[in-house]
Amino acid sequence: MSDTLPAPALPVSKPPLSRLETKAEAISRAAMETIHQEVARREAKTAQLRAARLAKEAAERAAVAAKPAAPKPSAAAKRKVASAR
Repeated sequence: MSDTLPAPALPVSKPPLSRLETKAEAISRAAMETIHQEVARREAKTAQLRAARLAKEAAERAAVAAKPAAPKPSAAAKRKVASAR
């Protein structure tokens, strides 16, 4: 036996909304639209900032890679510094 009820033959229509329900629905729809716009704006800004950060990090890595490494001090130089103290 099926747990679901059979679909009605005729579509069931909702009763018309009252004036207050219609106004509340319009306000709710406007609020949701504003929220969605703010979310989209925030996500776009986040993506833009992320792209700028990644570009900056890549430029810094390239600058570090292009700069030659400083030679390490030799053991004799380390002893000189230690004996001078």
